[in-house]
Amino acid sequence: MRLKVIFGIFASLLVLILGLLIYQMASSGSVLFYVTELLVLFAFILLWLFYRKVIKPLQIIGNGMELLREQDFSSRLSSVGQHEADKVVNVFNRMMDQLKNERLRLREQNHFLDLLINASPMGVVILSLDEELTQINPMAARFMGVLPEEVIGKKLTEVDSVLSVELSKIPRQGTVTVRLNDSSIYKCTHSSFIDRGFHHPFFLIEVLTDEVIKAEKKAYEKVIRMIAHEVNNTTAGITSTLDTLEQAFSTQEDNAELTEVLRVCIDRCFSMSHFITRFADVVKIPDPSFSPTDLNEILTSCVRFMQGMCNERNIQILSKFEKMPLLMVDGALFEQVLLNIIKNAAESIGQEGVITITTSGNGDMEIADNGKGISKDVEDKLFSPFFSTKPNGQGIGLILIREILTRHGCTFSLRTYHDGITRFRIHFSQ
Repeated sequence: MRLKVIFGIFASLLVLILGLLIYQMASSGSVLFYVTELLVLFAFILLWLFYRKVIKPLQIIGNGMELLREQDFSSRLSSVGQHEADKVVNVFNRMMDQLKNERLRLREQNHFLDLLINASPMGVVILSLDEELTQINPMAARFMGVLPEEVIGKKLTEVDSVLSVELSKIPRQGTVTVRLNDSSIYKCTHSSFIDRGFHHPFFLIEVLTDEVIKAEKKAYEKVIRMIAHEVNNTTAGITSTLDTLEQAFSTQEDNAELTEVLRVCIDRCFSMSHFITRFADVVKIPDPSFSPTDLNEILTSCVRFMQGMCNERNIQILSKFEKMPLLMVDGALFEQVLLNIIKNAAESIGQEGVITITTSGNGDMEIADNGKGISKDVEDKLFSPFFSTKPNGQGIGLILIREILTRHGCTFSLRTYHDGITRFRIHFSQ
């Protein structure tokens, strides 16, 4: 029962008792009647003082507790004129000021943190205790190729993204460099922060693609130039000497076998020179000369060019072209890209298969094949310099493709999907 109700009951009983006493004293007509009236007056004065000094301050403090419960930190308690109660009121008001300032500071900090996360060039993914996505900033959504509203509430393994699958494999407090099938390279860190006493996991994703590609290119350009210089100078001298010897021995009798050996050596030198020249060509890709281009026409020309090789292998090329806008590309360079992709698809099939080439109205294109597919171990190394799964491959085809597509500002991916189809997808951001 509340204190104010108890005080009311007590005051009512006291008034009732004093009333009975006054009634009895009045009937006796003695001096005690006036004494009793004075006592009644004094009792009312004491009740009024008790209410003002005790009940009212406690009521005000109780109202303050209600404000705390409702988290209304903007209201304040007024003084009651009672020293001890006013001390409590002053402490309460100072506490409310501190709570209000602290809430405002935390709100401003959280707002600043949200702005910082959303504007960060690093990807940020925050998970709940149940490993479900609670927040993903725009950069992380871009890296993963998803829309934030579509993945909130899902687990990383449930998100249709290669990067999210790689994130789910990183141990707590671990940092891993991830290379994806679109030649993108990310530094991913799995850490946690404490909120309300619990460790909430989060991921930081830092893109390293440009830095790593520049470092790789700088390294292999230097190596290729040095090797090409030494090999070409050496083979030129050897070829010249062997050619002189061949001419000298060819005029003599019974030297046909020796002449044939010399010719084989000369041809081998030319092959070596051609081999190293192909590597040197990778670092000599000219800057694109952009002009409005119909990629459907280039694709049609590439299909005609590759048709002979595909027919020999019983490979069917299916074309599904939609009307595309004219895109600013270097037609000659882009033709090299498409020829390499179709050639790789045909080599992946080997014998008897289908290559499907599709384009869309927004300028995207896809070259798919039903070949043997790409394993996970190979997928991570596809666009690494000089990596090849072919017995006699040099590993420069995909490097050439990567360089040209990057210079055109395209995003791309090469991946074998769950249906067994390998798809090379190209997206134009222009």
